[in-house]
Amino acid sequence: MRVYDMQVLENIRFIRQLKGWSQEDMAEKLDMSLNGYGSIERGDTDVQLSRLEKIANTFEISLLQLFNLNEKSIFNQTNNTSESNVQSQYYWNDSPKDKQQLEHELEKMLLLNTQQEIGHLTNEIIYLKEIIELMKNKNGSLDS
Repeated sequence: MRVYDMQVLENIRFIRQLKGWSQEDMAEKLDMSLNGYGSIERGDTDVQLSRLEKIANTFEISLLQLFNLNEKSIFNQTNNTSESNVQSQYYWNDSPKDKQQLEHELEKMLLLNTQQEIGHLTNEIIYLKEIIELMKNKNGSLDS
């Protein structure tokens, strides 16, 4: 199950391009391979919420803003060209109703992500118990 939709991936691509960054730039900023980052933008891979948070932080926006970038959002770009480094700041102006709905959606996504992580950990525990049982059977007993 994915914790995002194609709109979020389009938002990522849009903001990256707006900042003038290549996919290589983003991959480097996220300590990822170019292929790994490209697969995120194409939607070829499931992205953990923690990775989406890192992407939002790289853009210097909140996770909520990353999910909410759309035609209702208002943003401005200001450039600071000191030291040949272009920095952009974005300002969103959303209605309280939209913000409340998005906060609710984000809360649901966080819950889904937590449930998914619990599922993975449960499977890992089962796997480790099987390994312990195999080791007990092979060695006769396992000292605790």
